[in-house]
Amino acid sequence: MNRKLATIIALQAFIIIMLFWMLVFYGKDEYEAFVQGEIEEEIETPNRISTEQGMTIVTLPQAAQVQSGISTARLIEGHHASVLNTFGTVINIDKLLEQRSHYLTAMAEAGIARASLINTQQEFNRLSILNRDNRNVSDRAVANAEALLKADQAKLHAAESIARNLRDNMRQQWGEALAAQATQTSVNSAMTRILQRQDVLIQVTLPFGTPLPANDSSILVTPSGSSGKTIRAYFISTSPQTDAAIQGETYYYRAPADSLRVGMRITVSMNDSQTPEQGVIVPRSAIVWYGGQAWVYRKSGDDRFMRTPVSTAQETNGGWFNNSGLQAGDEIVVTGAQLLLSEEFKYQITNENDD
Repeated sequence: MNRKLATIIALQAFIIIMLFWMLVFYGKDEYEAFVQGEIEEEIETPNRISTEQGMTIVTLPQAAQVQSGISTARLIEGHHASVLNTFGTVINIDKLLEQRSHYLTAMAEAGIARASLINTQQEFNRLSILNRDNRNVSDRAVANAEALLKADQAKLHAAESIARNLRDNMRQQWGEALAAQATQTSVNSAMTRILQRQDVLIQVTLPFGTPLPANDSSILVTPSGSSGKTIRAYFISTSPQTDAAIQGETYYYRAPADSLRVGMRITVSMNDSQTPEQGVIVPRSAIVWYGGQAWVYRKSGDDRFMRTPVSTAQETNGGWFNNSGLQAGDEIVVTGAQLLLSEEFKYQITNENDD
């Protein structure tokens, strides 16, 4: 009986020991996490984030700035002319050449008729004088001379009328300036290049309300769908014709014919305003993105950085042009801006844990 009792006591002791070690084994992780949490709570995390007038400010000691590799640069004044992108078409000038040829022919015929009229006028005057002087010339001769005079007058009037109608037709189709150049016997060098197809004629459509291009202005054109280099085109005049595909105000330009063909659609790039805007150029390296918005960190003290929104609507070669919010002379972070943004996130996460 005593042996049986001893066996039971030994078995109970063994079970108690096993339960104790199982408790230690499974409770070790929770205990370590609890101890670690107590230690972390005892370590005070410095608050480097504040808000002033709705703007987030990060405070970072200079030693930490050097250790993090943060560097700044001052913004300088910049100018930017916004770019307008539109479309155009290389125009077929066969009709213009045909009209010019007919006009010059009519003018030549008018010149011949004018010269003939001068002779018949002189002859009519001579015969009329002789007829009045004792009838040295018969009335019939004077009548014949008068008939020739009226015929030459009619020929001159007809030739001049044809030339005038051709000129009016050209003016309706091509505009006053282009028609005036095309109807000259000795055209200027710009028109000569177009007629000899050294240059092509381009019709460009600009949005309604766009200022009239200056006489010496130019644009950059590129064949649609082409990745080739841009071609500079020079302003000629307004165009009385519209583009069926694009609504707007149309103008004529000329450009070298090397890469352009008749009927080709082109894309156009030009300055949207005559006076460039004043502002600053924000370097690309200074930009950080948060909440779908571009930001920079502007230095507002030796160890203070204010997160400031910037616009990325107008891109330049050096970055983005801004004319509000930032001024020339402002010092912004150009290296390490992402670290400052991470510092903000760290603070937000800390606040969430405190809750």
